[in-house]
Amino acid sequence: APAQSVSARVATRVAGTHRGPFGGSGAAASGSEHLKDNSGAAMGRVIRGSRKGKSLIFSAKTRLRKGAVKLRAVDYAERHGFMKGLVKNIIHDPGRGAPMAEVVFHDPYHYKLCKERWVAVEGLHTGQFVYCGSKAQLSVGNVLPLGKMPEGTVISMCEDKAADRGRLARASGCSCMVVGHSDDGRKTRIRLPSGSRKTVPSTCRAVVGIVAGGGRMDKPMLKAGNMFHKYKVKRNSWPKVRGCCMNPVEHPHGGGNHQHVGHPTTIARAAVPGQKVGLIAARRTGILRGGGKKKERPAPDAHAHMHMRMHAAG
Repeated sequence: APAQSVSARVATRVAGTHRGPFGGSGAAASGSEHLKDNSGAAMGRVIRGSRKGKSLIFSAKTRLRKGAVKLRAVDYAERHGFMKGLVKNIIHDPGRGAPMAEVVFHDPYHYKLCKERWVAVEGLHTGQFVYCGSKAQLSVGNVLPLGKMPEGTVISMCEDKAADRGRLARASGCSCMVVGHSDDGRKTRIRLPSGSRKTVPSTCRAVVGIVAGGGRMDKPMLKAGNMFHKYKVKRNSWPKVRGCCMNPVEHPHGGGNHQHVGHPTTIARAAVPGQKVGLIAARRTGILRGGGKKKERPAPDAHAHMHMRMHAAG
């Protein structure tokens, strides 16, 4: 009996080692544990930047907002004449630094009123008549095509493409300036609030004047409660935890015995989402030194082109 038990034990051990690849032998079990450990070490948490694209908790708070601000939809009356509107009210839009103006127009085709929402410009008041169209006068609050404005006109809520109803210079205190027109009158050069210059079609419209509510950033916030109420009506983007104070599993800048990044913070444009934090596709880093002394060359306007052509012809 003892001899049989020993032989049976040996046979069982041999059978266990000679099973197939899916037999669940000791070697297979140890391999699966090894794979599990490797996969667990390679995986990290989904970082905050990746969660913002998917999660709904980072979306904008829009329940109390009054609506989008847009210029009047372009039609025959604006292209060949003008439309008269009345500023009914100037209201606050939650989450927007600039005040909003409600302007009422008569519908040109039906017996009804059309209410538009604009960003209010400085000097606009309730009860004021504003005019929209190619033949409107150049006064504060009116909407004209850029081709009808002289050089040096200060504008806001400017269109980027014709009839897109206003895209540029809509924040409080912002404005663009008409720099020049092309010889054929089809393109207009404007200076954006950032200081850069952009060429847009002359059929793009804009409101004459500077957006109201300027100087908003001059007053300090002073305490965290003010920041809380500011971002409560905007979106979930405050407070923002630094990456270097996180763990390595939560952020590429995390970890270490002291709070330090430990590698360059510049990252490629083609980096994967869990890695794409820091200075993305940076052309240069560091503070700007001596930028104020360097003056940008003014863009040649239509008169300069004309003088150059006259000299060339002479």
